[in-house]
Amino acid sequence: MPSRRSAAIAEAQLVRAADDPPPERARVLVVDDDEHNLIAITSVLEEVAEVVVANSGEEALRQLLKTDFAVILLDVFMPGMDGYETAQIIRSREQTKRVPIVFLSAVNKESQHLLRGYSMGAVDYVFKPVEPTVLRSKVAVFVDLYTMRREIQRKALQEQALLDANLRANAERLRAEQELRLAEQRQAAIIESLPIILYLEEINANPRVPKFVSGNFTALTGFAFEDLQRAPTLWIERLHPEDRARVAEAMAGRPSGRSLSVEYRWQCADGEYKHFLDQAVLLRDAAGNPVEYAGTLLDVTERKELESQLTQARKMDAIGQLTGGIAHDFNNLLAAVLGGLGMIERRVPLDDEQRKIVGMTRHAAEQGAELVKHLLAFARRQKLEPAAIEISRLAASVTDLLAHTLGGLVELKWELGEALAPVYADSAQLELALMNLIINARDAMPEGGVVTVTASNREVAEGSGSKDLAPGQYVVLAVGDTGCGIAPELLEQVLEPFFTTKSVGKGTGLGLSMVYGFAKQSGGVVRVDSSVGVGTCVEIWLPRARVAPASSEAELVISSPLAASATFRILLVDDHAGVRATTAALLEDLGHGVVHAMDGSQALELFQKDPGAFDVLITDYAMPRISGAELVRQLRSERPDMPALIITGYAEPHAAAPDAGDVLVLSKPFTPEQLHAALHGAVERGTDAKRKRRRA
Repeated sequence: MPSRRSAAIAEAQLVRAADDPPPERARVLVVDDDEHNLIAITSVLEEVAEVVVANSGEEALRQLLKTDFAVILLDVFMPGMDGYETAQIIRSREQTKRVPIVFLSAVNKESQHLLRGYSMGAVDYVFKPVEPTVLRSKVAVFVDLYTMRREIQRKALQEQALLDANLRANAERLRAEQELRLAEQRQAAIIESLPIILYLEEINANPRVPKFVSGNFTALTGFAFEDLQRAPTLWIERLHPEDRARVAEAMAGRPSGRSLSVEYRWQCADGEYKHFLDQAVLLRDAAGNPVEYAGTLLDVTERKELESQLTQARKMDAIGQLTGGIAHDFNNLLAAVLGGLGMIERRVPLDDEQRKIVGMTRHAAEQGAELVKHLLAFARRQKLEPAAIEISRLAASVTDLLAHTLGGLVELKWELGEALAPVYADSAQLELALMNLIINARDAMPEGGVVTVTASNREVAEGSGSKDLAPGQYVVLAVGDTGCGIAPELLEQVLEPFFTTKSVGKGTGLGLSMVYGFAKQSGGVVRVDSSVGVGTCVEIWLPRARVAPASSEAELVISSPLAASATFRILLVDDHAGVRATTAALLEDLGHGVVHAMDGSQALELFQKDPGAFDVLITDYAMPRISGAELVRQLRSERPDMPALIITGYAEPHAAAPDAGDVLVLSKPFTPEQLHAALHGAVERGTDAKRKRRRA
């Protein structure tokens, strides 16, 4: 005969099956401004789930307020609110942030657009025209997951009735209690070793104090459970101020029987904030009356840190892609500018004032070339070239560069401390960092004001409690303004790449992130202090130099003419007209004969007419149809000893080098001295290669 316990379980299952309503079909939200697309997708998915359609982002948000969805199919490009903006709003709402989003797109399959979609919360992309089988299969996965999650929630509510039925099995009560006690002991041992707390709490507990806690409460929070019982307001008082309103909103739904799931920061006994995931479900008695909440408090601090590191890595990768893409064109433009300035210096008589202006213009253009390198240094962690820098000379240089930039409404004021020590950093990067901060300060004061740059010696002592600076001697450069200030909730974001408080089109969000990266790589740190309506102060802490700075002239001087040397017949190839013209003029001023070619095909025609007519090939790397490296290979197939020099505007010059190891690569923009040296180096390598072939 079956036991009384088995009979009770069977009875509970029959009751449960009789009371349960038939499961409701999962819903799928399809958002597209094209009515034909909505009809087509509905016909594909109507067998999988109930399809709800919306023809705009606004309509989609209204639908999300009405009901839950298993998955959202969201068109990327729509008039008004596009898919990216709609996804961002969906992810910002507590009720919808976990609903899977699949982007529909007919264009923009490039990685940067895909990354943007994924950063907005997408879990997948489907490209138009949609393949019905693929779309149905992908949506079915999310529908199944949604259905299973609902089933799990439904089953959780049924467990109480099943437990009551089990307890009525009097014949096996003693054995069940013994097994339960043993299971509890095992679970307690497991929970003690995990970063989790289990708790039971009254439904309307106010202030919030659990009546039972299981797990290592002290290890997780630094407090004993008795401390919380003695001070009932401790939990709410130690919530992070920015999280209190959101947590209170989540708690407000508990009396109505809603489950709790909220993530927040909580200050432990040591003063540090930990990230906790607080989840709870309402337990009911056999009659369906609410009894208490059973919940878990999980320490997710490590996970949040890993997510932050991953986000930062993605941002750095985005910076690398951005700067790598613009470096070539930007360096071409700067090469033309610097080449033109060189022609003016060599061909036009200049007085002292004109020489100074041309020199300052050259210096600014060279700083533009450095800007690309500095962006890449931050994104790719390239090696810096630190040296001792005298702050007074740095101040003079920055003031000269910004003389015509700040405008008449903004005054730049320097306050240098007494006996100021030299700083140990990369001179060019420090100059650019200060320029970025001063220009940001100017932009924060549209009505005008004073930008104050102060410099002082500071020391971080052993045991000072500083977490971002090692003990030692530092120089602090602070740039302060009396502008609009930054809201407290934005202070943690201002150092992130691509984040800007400026209006659209007036900021890239890269300036402060460059300053931050430069300071961190130099062994220092950046600190930002700001008050809305009062102003902002940004401090750069950098190590002091242990040696005095090398003496150097503060003024910009024009390079002396290059010494006379052998001249060559040069085939010059570059698809950028400005760079080609200025490079040719520079070579001609050095006494060389130059024949121009605008691309690889034209260069091949010139070479094939008379392979011996040229002594050296100078070619750009990135050109349409035939690259510089391929041009070198084709010319050397007919003339193996042909000396060659590749010039490139790409951020990674070594990528332009062909397989042959005797081809030099020169980065744009370059000086006459650099071109002169590279040209002769290419000829020497060609001569050495020719000798080796003869000996062989």
